[in-house]
Amino acid sequence: MSEAKHSRITESKSAGSNSWLRRTGVYAGVLLTVFLLGLVPMWLTAREHARELDATRAILRTSQVQNTLANAVIDARRGEYEPSRQAASEFFTNLRSEIERGSNSAYSQSQQNNLRAVLANRDDMITLLARSDPSSADRLVELYNLYRQAMTTK
Repeated sequence: MSEAKHSRITESKSAGSNSWLRRTGVYAGVLLTVFLLGLVPMWLTAREHARELDATRAILRTSQVQNTLANAVIDARRGEYEPSRQAASEFFTNLRSEIERGSNSAYSQSQQNNLRAVLANRDDMITLLARSDPSSADRLVELYNLYRQAMTTK
């Protein structure tokens, strides 16, 4: 075989190999583009759903705190001071935990500041309920109104 013929065969193999690599690279690029076109909208949707879930959880936490206080009020009005004391204790514990979350709290900064006044009543309220003092029901109603008032500020 002549040297020129051998050189042409080697060049054609090399050109075929380069063509195959180029074609594979184009296919890989197209595949990656299609993958990203599908991934980005799904990622944006997932991120939006995560934001909505966080907002819903925050609303749920505030509702649970308020419901616990309402349960304490109802129990105290019915003369069931021990369940009322337990519910009030749970209310104060959950309220403090939520406020201590800082910027991750379900409460705004102004609400947190106003709710600190509610927390200041903790020891007196728990003591009244532990003594089965009938005035604790009225004090719990006042506390509930103070809580609701604090919640109206943004």
